[in-house]
Amino acid sequence: MSGSQRLRIVPSQFAVDHLPNSTFPEDDEWIALVRAPEGLTVIREAPAWAEGETWKGFYGIDAGSLNSPGTLAALIGPLAESSIPVFVASTFHADLILVPAHRLEEASAALRDAGHRLAE
Repeated sequence: MSGSQRLRIVPSQFAVDHLPNSTFPEDDEWIALVRAPEGLTVIREAPAWAEGETWKGFYGIDAGSLNSPGTLAALIGPLAESSIPVFVASTFHADLILVPAHRLEEASAALRDAGHRLAE
């Protein structure tokens, strides 16, 4: 697995929605889309008044390249060991790793304990 990585906590809160009968959302407020046979998964910023589960994100700084094996595993492994659920959206440059908002501090500690550095 990749060594220590620098991450930042994305200031926004996110919502992850499943739209079973859609191929594209009706609005343009989304951050990421994944289309699959069972429908559309949409990640969008959650408004402050959002109901339901919200997520906080970690994003890699200087994350390397697509040819760096183990980069994502090095991040989600410590979270899995701490029984913290994740939802991941990968970009060309880095991975957006979402954790339930109410577990952000616990997730931050797990990543620090694994040797990762969180930018403040």
